[in-house]
Amino acid sequence: MTKTAIKKNAGKASSKNAFDVMSYLRHDLFPHFLCPGCGHGIALRALMWAIHELEIDKDRIAIVSGIGCSGRLGAYIDANTFHTTHGRPLAFAAGLKLARPDLEVIVITGDGDCLAIGGNHLIHACRRNLDITCMMLNNEVYGMTGGQVSPTTSEDRYTTTTPLGNTEAAFDACRLAEAAGAGFVGREVTVQTPTLKNLLKDAIAYNGFSFIEVISDCTEIYGRKNDLGNSPEMILSQKSQMRPNSYGGVIVDEPFRPNALPTGVLSTNARPEYGETYRNAMASAKRKK
Repeated sequence: MTKTAIKKNAGKASSKNAFDVMSYLRHDLFPHFLCPGCGHGIALRALMWAIHELEIDKDRIAIVSGIGCSGRLGAYIDANTFHTTHGRPLAFAAGLKLARPDLEVIVITGDGDCLAIGGNHLIHACRRNLDITCMMLNNEVYGMTGGQVSPTTSEDRYTTTTPLGNTEAAFDACRLAEAAGAGFVGREVTVQTPTLKNLLKDAIAYNGFSFIEVISDCTEIYGRKNDLGNSPEMILSQKSQMRPNSYGGVIVDEPFRPNALPTGVLSTNARPEYGETYRNAMASAKRKK
């Protein structure tokens, strides 16, 4: 299916068979490794749901992931999957997309993987505007490797490396992506699963670099240490800290939550897609020889 066809399907539900997440997963890898209550599984379901409604053939999907709990998700997807080194999924995805522009390349990464060791790759992926969708799962901690502080850990939160509470300001990944030139930027919480699915559909259909931050929860490592309650309590708390955002970046006025983070489509930046520009330049150079 071409990008134009995918765009046509972005705004409507699939008319084919009803969505069954298990038809998109590798059954031989079950039971999965996720902790009870982890929001990453909800995000994975939303991504598969979006792909289903866009009617993208699994052979045309390429999932690239890095290190961490988020990075392990790619292994469960019954498609072309590539598990890369820490912080480098966007770099690998860029090479893959340039070599195989026919593939729908989707990166699954985490807040530590994407913003710490991989932060420079994110900046330049946004700047280039190559047709890649990046889904960053933000649970505010390095959940798989010991519960260390991450760039998005909220202030005063306890982690294994901030036993007295985090003293650093949390990183707003969406503002960074927008400032670096990403074509499509959005944010959503896992509890809003149908809304997250629709946001991911729009991101995948966009012809350029799309960055979606998914506010997820780490119940066992982060939630327990900070007495944040069980998973339902954590995700409802996350929802209360967000406010809806209308298309085009116009924030809904909610004065009773002045510090709430906006969700939905935060910005769009229509400009040439890097892969097409690069291939046109190469073709032009060949004609001049």
